[in-house]
Amino acid sequence: MFISSAFAQTAPAAAAGGGDMQSSLMSMLPLVLMFVVLYFVMIRPQMKKQKEHKAMIDALAKGDEVATAGGLLGKVSRMGDSHLGLEVASGVEIQIQRSAVVQVLPKGSIK
Repeated sequence: MFISSAFAQTAPAAAAGGGDMQSSLMSMLPLVLMFVVLYFVMIRPQMKKQKEHKAMIDALAKGDEVATAGGLLGKVSRMGDSHLGLEVASGVEIQIQRSAVVQVLPKGSIK
């Protein structure tokens, strides 16, 4: 039993030049592959979605009908750098952050 464990310890050292380096690269290959798959499945689509949301917020104009993250529907009545005035009913205006807008609705959807 003692002899077989000693033999097992010396076996990798007997490999000819660079065998140890190649095995360490092969052991890292699954990790690299998982990161590449993660990038294409999760990170890249999320970055694309963020870019589309930023473009939508930058294109907001007075009079647009929008839906907010909290579920409020209203018409943009005032524009600021980071905030919007949102008219949710006639004569009722609230102030929200631009980033809270999740969707621009077609004209005439709010009655």
